[in-house]
Amino acid sequence: MLRQRLRLRTPRLALVGRVVTLLIALALVWYGLMLVLLALGTDPHTINLISGYRTAYDFLAELTPDDVGEPLWKRLILIGGGLLAALIFLPLAFKELPRPYLARHTLELGHDNGDLAVAPRAVERIAETAATRDRAVTSATGRFETDAIAVDVAMSRAQDLPDALVDVRDRVRAAIREHGLPDLPVHVTLAGFDAKTRRELS
Repeated sequence: MLRQRLRLRTPRLALVGRVVTLLIALALVWYGLMLVLLALGTDPHTINLISGYRTAYDFLAELTPDDVGEPLWKRLILIGGGLLAALIFLPLAFKELPRPYLARHTLELGHDNGDLAVAPRAVERIAETAATRDRAVTSATGRFETDAIAVDVAMSRAQDLPDALVDVRDRVRAAIREHGLPDLPVHVTLAGFDAKTRRELS
């Protein structure tokens, strides 16, 4: 069995989450440095002037329910701030979740004079060319997966759908054999219709 490399996809929004994480990390480092200075005997008043840690602590420690009770606009500000933070940070946290996938690999073939490696894109190109030979297919995109070939096709006529998908699968299989490649499962997926013929679905 071929050993596959595991990769992680990084959505663009995840980069924003990493910036937020970096800012939090820098804040933790900064206040960690303040603790070190306090441990070394630095005047607490000087540390508070630099970081404001004691001022912020005293303010938060002295808050009571009455401070956020009346007037009503204070409650509305707190509610709005909480909802805004949730709407911003929850999607960022979701985007930070790892999404592993197997990297494409070359197709290794035995040969009389040694080993022959076929690039993934070459296999995909064979599948795409074979798929577009069907008159109902307007475009095709192939993906060489770990142990199969996936082909997404766009078609021009809805009435040709059942027979065309089977024909595409058979054409791709025949092309794979014609090029001397090992038989692989072929998965054909309908990706869309031409804009001019979408009314045929109704």
